[in-house]
Amino acid sequence: MSDSPAVHEPREESRGDDRQRTGPVTFYRQVIAELRKVVWPTQEQLTTYFLVVMVFVIVMMAFVSVLDLAFGKLVFAMFTGNSDQ
Repeated sequence: MSDSPAVHEPREESRGDDRQRTGPVTFYRQVIAELRKVVWPTQEQLTTYFLVVMVFVIVMMAFVSVLDLAFGKLVFAMFTGNSDQ
């Protein structure tokens, strides 16, 4: 048997009986403090990321379009029978 508590038993810190809710002002201050820690991308990085995403999206759109066209022609050929009468 292990020393860890069973899965269904809550741990001490997760019960929340002795903890108080954070007020809106404190929450706002904590959000601002966390946002100041963020490393924001430079203009050059932002442009590079934008171009990479756009190229990827365009390539995927072309791939899905080709698949759609191919499956559409295949299904159309199956249902029309390709008979020359």
